[in-house]
Amino acid sequence: MDTQALEQTARAMIADGKGLLAIDESTPTCGKRFADYGIDNTEDNRRDYRALLLSTPGLGENVSGAILYDETLRMTTAEGVAFARMMQDHGIIPGIKVDTGAKDLAGHPGEKVTEGLDGLRERLAEYHDMGARFAKWRAVITIGDGLPSRGCYAANAHALARYAALCQEAGIVPIVEPEVLLDGDHDIDRCYAVTEETLTRLFAELRDQNVHLPGLILKASMVLPGKNAAQQADMREVAAATLRCLYATVPASVPGVAFLSGGQSNEDATAHLDAMNRLDGGRAPWKLTFSYARALQQPALDIWRGEAGNVDKAQAALAHRARCNRAAAQGRYDPAQEKQVA
Repeated sequence: MDTQALEQTARAMIADGKGLLAIDESTPTCGKRFADYGIDNTEDNRRDYRALLLSTPGLGENVSGAILYDETLRMTTAEGVAFARMMQDHGIIPGIKVDTGAKDLAGHPGEKVTEGLDGLRERLAEYHDMGARFAKWRAVITIGDGLPSRGCYAANAHALARYAALCQEAGIVPIVEPEVLLDGDHDIDRCYAVTEETLTRLFAELRDQNVHLPGLILKASMVLPGKNAAQQADMREVAAATLRCLYATVPASVPGVAFLSGGQSNEDATAHLDAMNRLDGGRAPWKLTFSYARALQQPALDIWRGEAGNVDKAQAALAHRARCNRAAAQGRYDPAQEKQVA
């Protein structure tokens, strides 16, 4: 295992306020999003949409890498250029989602465990040969009556650690993503307790599996009340609770924490990230940045709608969101920027 190369890639992924664009939706999920706009879920339309995103002028100035779905990494543009090559030409590191989805956890009604370890070593070797230099595995943790269970914590932490070890063996930086879902009416204190337990168990498993912590990225949930909670929290409260949780659980050797948006609005995801960086003032041992899907790409999809004539405006919308989020990762976001779409 080349730990130096892993560390170099991990640092590049979170350098200078840059973050990650997640476009790793499965074919069925992409189809659901397209259906809202009357776009046929064909391979050509998926290719054109993802090429639109990844070829956005200047995107590499604010986004260090993009997480792809298997189909996307294997694609070429309409001009015959491999997507991985196109990304590298734009200064964007290719990444790949490698889990096969969250499935029902046997014996634990209402809980999930993420699968995909079978054959992963061989898939990672192929992905590395195709140009991928980082990967992502997402676990989901549900808060509810008596949930999460000890079994759910343990199963997902172990799977994440096994995946991370296999990634590093293949020369690929693992993103470990234990997402605590926003579904429910729990308060912010309950979310804090579950997130703290989730991360504590995760890092214990990562150590047990001899994962090299300077060569991975944590993709974390923000500490937020459930979306149906009677009392929501303001920006500073969310920022303070999230930072407190990270300081309690995340080793200093981890180079970066890239937050998921978790169903927040585009602007809220950006503002929460900014609030954390302003409150922390750069004291944390890890960089705090973004790894957003809808919170980055949704405005582009809203404009594109499958029409070639809308590509330029759609790319401008994506570039704008990327600039706003890079500013937030540096603690320099101003809501007035929302009016400055190029």
